[in-house]
Amino acid sequence: MTSTEILIAANNVAKRFDSLVALQAASLEVRAGEVHALMGANGAGKSTLVKVLTGVFPADGGEIVIRGQARRFRSPAEAREAGIVSVYQDPALVPDLTVAQNLRLARVRPDTVRKWLVDLGTPELDFSAFVRDLPYPVLRLIDLARALASDPSILLVDEITAALPADLSERIFAVVRRWRERGRSVIFISHRMTEVSALCDRATVLRDGITVAVIETARGSEERIVELMLGREVAHAAAAATGTARIAGKALSSETPALEVRGLRCGRLLNDVSFALRAGEVLGVAALEGQGQEELFDCIAGVRDRDGGEIVVRGRPQRFRHPADAIRAGLVLVPASRLQAMLPQRSIRENVALPTYRDLRHWGLIDMRGERARVETAIRRLQIDTRAESALHHLSGGNQQKVMIARWLASEFKILLCFDPTRGIDIGTKRQIYALVRELAATGAAVLLFTSELPEIPLACDRAIVLFAGRVVQEMSAADADEATLLRASHGLVAQSEVDA
Repeated sequence: MTSTEILIAANNVAKRFDSLVALQAASLEVRAGEVHALMGANGAGKSTLVKVLTGVFPADGGEIVIRGQARRFRSPAEAREAGIVSVYQDPALVPDLTVAQNLRLARVRPDTVRKWLVDLGTPELDFSAFVRDLPYPVLRLIDLARALASDPSILLVDEITAALPADLSERIFAVVRRWRERGRSVIFISHRMTEVSALCDRATVLRDGITVAVIETARGSEERIVELMLGREVAHAAAAATGTARIAGKALSSETPALEVRGLRCGRLLNDVSFALRAGEVLGVAALEGQGQEELFDCIAGVRDRDGGEIVVRGRPQRFRHPADAIRAGLVLVPASRLQAMLPQRSIRENVALPTYRDLRHWGLIDMRGERARVETAIRRLQIDTRAESALHHLSGGNQQKVMIARWLASEFKILLCFDPTRGIDIGTKRQIYALVRELAATGAAVLLFTSELPEIPLACDRAIVLFAGRVVQEMSAADADEATLLRASHGLVAQSEVDA
């Protein structure tokens, strides 16, 4: 750090949404020339505090001090004028506008944004492209470049690397370090502990909307941060639960695979993919960005049509032209982007119960008692921290993702396609989700699981396949799926004899 000057301080900030208390007494001090981590389990109040600091939400109590002067922002525009700019957890871009039109809305110079995109490894981006047609990682980089183009004194980034491959993440880290060297400050939110210890100078830890500690970050501080985030007893219990669920989730044998993919092709990114998934098994998919994993899950889930190959469900070939076709065949998708699957203004109960109405043949009374029982069982199993009547958009990102899984749990589906389901989720919630995946497999469900975090493959899976250039280049047991092996295969560093085996 280059200075002890306090650029921004939040003192005992409070915020509630109706009966939901998001922040009780959150405090944060960030120095000039510092990368400061904001840590906490999902629901601890991190994103709410960021939105209070940037004028999205007004605080209900406490104060915000910028360079010694108390401030109260009524809009993000006022915060931007004070030198505070945020890259939020979900892309803040209008999908039906082009990139150039979105930049005009933000009042930033396209040439400055282009300069930052070059530094971030995306020099050829077409600014006339519609945002809706761009992949999620590119949207995150546009958001970041747009924020940097505003030349803020204080940059807030919320889970910026959650959907990015390692090479783009490293470019972001280099930009952040350069920002710190210029005496600027960064508030960095990430659930990847190795990033925090490698990049950040200090960390403020929130729990239940209260600041519980401020610590220096260094190698070896990860377990201490986890204890502060979850509480010592909960942290130890969560770690034990993951191990227990993994042992209990031994794959069941089956004559006929629950799902077979044979020579699947789609566009230019998916080329001749084949594998089998059996009931009682969790099959992991590892791949770097853009190797065909999104096309694979979309084809199986009926989101897009395939160009060739077969999808076979319980011995029967299928042709899905719409997600409803896949759902009728018993396949359901849990996407990484919650925005694709949520009804944010509706209650949790309604979001979880929605698939249970799929068999209705005519208008009539809904069995509210049966629906409520299924929903409450699913919410209890996933430990969703809210009342079932709360609106979904009031929940933290981790709890929203658990609602997406609870939706299919309540509907008793037996083939789940989970695409990066723990993206942007704290370590305690990750362990809960993986323990549930193992529990579902133990009851006979078949789970296809892609995760962008390679160390999680052996944690949750029985086997793993690795995609490179749209093909399966390696298949292995979970015991052999260590990070080094997966990373090597993900870069295509596999002998041809291994590919053909």
